[in-house]
Amino acid sequence: MSKAVRRVVKKAVEKINHSGPLRTDIPAQMAVAAPPLGPQLGQRGINIAAFCKDFNEKTKHIKEGTPLPTRVYAKPDKTYELIIHSPPASFLLKQAAGIQRGTMFPGKEIAGKITLKHLYEIAAIKIQDPPNALLTMEQMCNLLIGTARTCGIEIVKELDANEYGKFLEERKVIVEQQKKELQEKKEAKMLRTA
Repeated sequence: MSKAVRRVVKKAVEKINHSGPLRTDIPAQMAVAAPPLGPQLGQRGINIAAFCKDFNEKTKHIKEGTPLPTRVYAKPDKTYELIIHSPPASFLLKQAAGIQRGTMFPGKEIAGKITLKHLYEIAAIKIQDPPNALLTMEQMCNLLIGTARTCGIEIVKELDANEYGKFLEERKVIVEQQKKELQEKKEAKMLRTA
């Protein structure tokens, strides 16, 4: 093999990128060069400042802080392909239910409630993500029902606003009690290990 052919083959080999996509959740409009995002992009040879500016510009129409599953495909010429998915199903379900966190005991307690209309609207958002492209609307709804059950969210046909407001007030007391119990357990564990 001549030197010229070797040089061409070597260039072709150097351009192959064996690393997979960077899979991460980045809050909308909040991409910064600080860890963990900055070092992950730097390892792939991506211009961090340009990426942050690009991501923040593409997500300016979304409420700030909303977690967005993101896939970044680095190319050999130091450019990248950015794919931004819709927020996670659990986030959307909790937002629809008006709760901050799901239940600690799935199947034993209810953290919140949503209507079938909420479920359908969330399914319409989630089915647009590339991984869900081949699912039917019924399959997407069934996946969301499973996620809702895991979060402790009950799906009902109709929801009275006043009743639900009372339910959420009662639930706040339960959540505060659970947080207090968890804190006590953590403190007890810290005392044992110290």
